[in-house]
Amino acid sequence: MSGRSLCSSPEGIEKAKRALIGYSLTQKALAEDLGITRQPIGKFFTGKPVDRNLFVQICDRLDLEWEEIVVEPVSEPEVNQDNSIDIDAIVQEVREKIKPSIQERCGTMRVLDMTQPIGLNDIYTSVNILEKITGQRRFGIDELLQECTNEDFDRFTLARITAKRVPALEAVEKYSKLIILGKPGAGKTTFLKYLAIQCIGGEFQAERVPIFVTLKNFAEAVNKPGLLQHITEEAINPISSIRDVLTYGKALVLLDGLDEVREEDSNRVLKEIRKFSDRFPKNQFVMTCRIAAKEYTFEKFTEVEVADFYDDQILNFTNNWFKDKAVKSETFIKRLEENNRIKELAASPLLLTLLCLAFEESGDFPANRSELYKEGVDALLKKWDAKRGIQRDQIYKKLSVQRKEDLLSKMALTTFEGSEYFFKQKVAEQYITEYICNLPDANTDEEALQVDSEQVLRSIEHHHGLVVARAKGIYSFSHLTFHEYFTAREFVVVRQSSKEALQNLVSHITDKRWREVFLLAVGMSPNADRLLLLSKEKIDLIVTDNQTLQKFLLWVKEKSLSVKFSYKAAAVRAFYFSLDLDLDLDPDLYRTLDLDLSRTLDLDLDLDLDLSRTLFLSLSINLSLDLSLSLSLSRTLDLSFDPKLKNLLQKLREQLPSRQDRQESQKWWLANGKAWCKELREVIIKYRNIGHDWQFSNEQKKLLQQYYDANKLLVDCLNSDCYVSREVRQQIEDTLLLPIAEIKQRQQQS
Repeated sequence: MSGRSLCSSPEGIEKAKRALIGYSLTQKALAEDLGITRQPIGKFFTGKPVDRNLFVQICDRLDLEWEEIVVEPVSEPEVNQDNSIDIDAIVQEVREKIKPSIQERCGTMRVLDMTQPIGLNDIYTSVNILEKITGQRRFGIDELLQECTNEDFDRFTLARITAKRVPALEAVEKYSKLIILGKPGAGKTTFLKYLAIQCIGGEFQAERVPIFVTLKNFAEAVNKPGLLQHITEEAINPISSIRDVLTYGKALVLLDGLDEVREEDSNRVLKEIRKFSDRFPKNQFVMTCRIAAKEYTFEKFTEVEVADFYDDQILNFTNNWFKDKAVKSETFIKRLEENNRIKELAASPLLLTLLCLAFEESGDFPANRSELYKEGVDALLKKWDAKRGIQRDQIYKKLSVQRKEDLLSKMALTTFEGSEYFFKQKVAEQYITEYICNLPDANTDEEALQVDSEQVLRSIEHHHGLVVARAKGIYSFSHLTFHEYFTAREFVVVRQSSKEALQNLVSHITDKRWREVFLLAVGMSPNADRLLLLSKEKIDLIVTDNQTLQKFLLWVKEKSLSVKFSYKAAAVRAFYFSLDLDLDLDPDLYRTLDLDLSRTLDLDLDLDLDLSRTLFLSLSINLSLDLSLSLSLSRTLDLSFDPKLKNLLQKLREQLPSRQDRQESQKWWLANGKAWCKELREVIIKYRNIGHDWQFSNEQKKLLQQYYDANKLLVDCLNSDCYVSREVRQQIEDTLLLPIAEIKQRQQQS
């Protein structure tokens, strides 16, 4: 028997005949299936010598291990043993043959609602990997919270993992057999395509032949061929060439989408991959699969996880995306930096693509962010698989897409109310059990429900990536944005904006954590009138029972009416509210209400602002502020149109010590500072009715801060492109920052 021929043993022939019957094939049909003549088939079944490659091909087609069929074990030829094989020449020949196929299959990408494909090299952004799988870390919830940025809730994020990141190309070089795991849309397939293009282009492992296998296509191929036969049929002929490439370890085998294989094909595909990688161990293998997709073990493969994008990767991706387009990447990045919730989504390549598509349409993100987030949820729940023709096995048949959303909404509200951004697996499964037990024809057996809940949780993570494992036995929503979105959805969609649901929501109006939930709930409401009116009522109640604060609001109203202005009355009230308080108030409220002091021409407001600054500087009694105080007074004098006020301010300015002698200046302030400040305050109160020393208690200051912030949120809701009637919008704006007595009086009159 020659070194390149094999013979079947008697036992092997019997196994082959049983396999032939099992596949309902005849020898003639087998030959036609393999595209060869009947002669080698006849020899195979009579124990005569058959070309080695054909022998293996026949065994593969019959799902047999060729080593178990051959008459005696035959060692694989060692590199350079057979002088008749010039493996380098064969590699180059095969590379040239498959180059057009690799470029066609892997050279472009098209996802979601792209109108046309885009060149892979035009958009590709380097991928990093985590060598420690996130969901397998043995962390507690407290440790996970330490990984989050939470000094200020506006910057709180769940997306940042602090584990060491390694460039994905380095990982491929480091491990000869690699499984790359990742959430849906993490960029796994794109990276595998990039490897194929880099390899065939001579930029990465140029001495190898890239073999790209879409495992879904392999699993569903007609007649269920073996992996070697499938590779040959897809791209490379004759089989002897690819056989030699594999035998000599010259292939870069890229197996994409293990999670996309249907359940009925799973065992066969797993067996084929194990057999193939064991038979040709000298080659480089890289396989991709979603996290939590299947229970499997590849003992010789190393598992790593695709890391979320960091800022530099987001920047690189967007620079590539918006290159030579009307919308510029700088504009996109600027708007992204201004909105932390949207930026959090950009850590996912799929969702970053969605953001770029949305931004490209209008040059900005939608004002109603709930619509944008719904697109993201739809992309993960439906579009991402549907666009690629992938049908997932439904773990729980009664759980439609809408019911999955309802389930996630229930989980989101329950955990968000308890500030549980991370929750234990058993807790999540309990929420699922409580939901699915109420579905029609649900199983009432507790143990069966428990098993179902485990499978549903795993399915939501694997299929959609909306809930993910953050450590062993600990889960969270993949993004805080989605946690907030589903929380809002529970109030508006699931509970249909019932009075009880909305009252529950507005009870959180002063809690900063709920700010985004309010904006989303208003945005997704078919009509936000009731929610906004309930919010306004709740906000007014914050200061209703405090007479001192009501007196302050009365002053705000009267002061705003005493000046001439060309702005909305509510904007001027917001201006004076923030002007006369020593609190951490965001000036955006009056700006949002159409008052921009950078371009104001209203002298009353400009003068009062300057006087307020002057008083603040004087009360600081900080020598370093001497110059600023003098300059502030000078500008105030220029603005003052009341001769008496101007004269008194001039006298006060003349009393100030010289700034040249710091010791003398210090002595003057110590001796005269308090009296000078008191006189300044009296002048400002008398002539402008500002600068009052309200002497609020700490509790009153806290209430005022909550009241102001809640009103700012209410105005932001009105400006969020939500649907609200003109009457309700006008009613809210007209009564903003008014004392309760005034509000009641207006209500009685209307």
